[in-house]
Amino acid sequence: MTEPRILIAEDDAELRGAILRGLREEGFAVMAAATAGHLLELADAHPPDGLVVDIGLPDADGRDLCQALRTRGVTAPIVFLTARDALPDRLSGFAAGGDDYLTKPFAFAELVARLRALLRRHTIPPSDARGLVVDPIAHAAQCGGETVGLTPTEFRLLSALAARSGDVVRRRELIQAGWPHGAIVHDNTLDAYITRLRRKLRALPGAPGLKTVHGVGYSLR
Repeated sequence: MTEPRILIAEDDAELRGAILRGLREEGFAVMAAATAGHLLELADAHPPDGLVVDIGLPDADGRDLCQALRTRGVTAPIVFLTARDALPDRLSGFAAGGDDYLTKPFAFAELVARLRALLRRHTIPPSDARGLVVDPIAHAAQCGGETVGLTPTEFRLLSALAARSGDVVRRRELIQAGWPHGAIVHDNTLDAYITRLRRKLRALPGAPGLKTVHGVGYSLR
């Protein structure tokens, strides 16, 4: 039986090494990165079965990295590692497409158990964003050889839509993905961001468009 491939993104060298060695001893095939950029390169070259991602990476927020992976069709379960355990932090991780959450310090046996449980029930089909790529480091979108910059909120909204390309993403889900838990976001605020995203997508050759599903939400297709 093929060993499940796990990718790790953790900038603390000691912790990264400990997780890498421990997971290998548990029978996983493991590769590790210290930055979001390196992790994206590993994921492109070695499609993972699961990922362990630190939220506090030096070049990008781990939640933005998670969203970028989802838009690239990576549906493997992602376990976030973080020193922050406040409810808004946990909720933002799930809204970004994460599957589980461990607060540092954590018991290694619990990380292994959570990974194995996620791998057992992982059946999510990949998304097709028609060549659209979101960059969590530059906060930009690329398609057809062109690039447009995105604000952090635009990035989170577009990533949420691209991760489920073709599906209707409800307005409430987009608000949860784009703004911190508890933020007061008016309907016209979300609509204004969608209008800006539409304009930016039109500047990208071959990029999908944003469709309004009245009374429900939006779809990237």
